[in-house]
Parts: sequence; structure tokens; C-alpha cells
Amino acid sequence: MADSRDLAAVLTVLQEEARRLRFELGEPIEGPGQMTYGSQAAAATHVFEQQRDLAMRDRERAQLRQVDEALERLDAGTYGACRSCGGPIAPERLEAIPWVATCIDCARAAR
Repeated sequence: MADSRDLAAVLTVLQEEARRLRFELGEPIEGPGQMTYGSQAAAATHVFEQQRDLAMRDRERAQLRQVDEALERLDAGTYGACRSCGGPIAPERLEAIPWVATCIDCARAAR
């Protein structure tokens, strides 16, 4: 397990990521508006962009759940332990993705 300075840095990173995601999730997604004659291509483009934005929002919600769960593990003292096998998660993996919950072997096995 990392020392308290490392855990404090992880806490800061996780809190900032949660704050960023909550801000982005609070931004409204613009509706397609009224369609006029001859604007089917523009409307199709707008609908595509709206669908893309909705998919990205779903991804951000899932990532926020992962960040919140990582904060809970940090509070519980289990941060850095794989939730599947209980073994340690490589520090390099945690540095790259601080909210990751499984070691690389368990992540590969879950695919």
C-alpha cells in the first residue's frame, strides 16, 4: 500500500476528476429544435451529434461511478487491492487510471 503522501495525492486526483465529471454532466444537451423544409441533412447531423453527446454522457456517468467507488475504497483502506482477486493492483496501473478497481490480469480475464 502507498504511503499517506501518495494517498493524499490520489485523493486530490479523484476528487478533481469527480468534480470535473459532475460539472460536465450538469451541462444540458441541446435538442434538435424545429426542422424546416430542406433541412433534413442539417437535422440528421444534429440528431447524430445529440446521440453522440448522450453516449458520451453515459460514459461519463459510468466513470463517475468508478471514481466514487475508488473514493469509497480509499476511505475503507482497500484502495489498490483488486476487487476480484484481492491482490495488489500495479502502481503503474493506478497511476494511469486512479479509479481502476481490478488488476490487469483480472481485467483481461473479464473481457
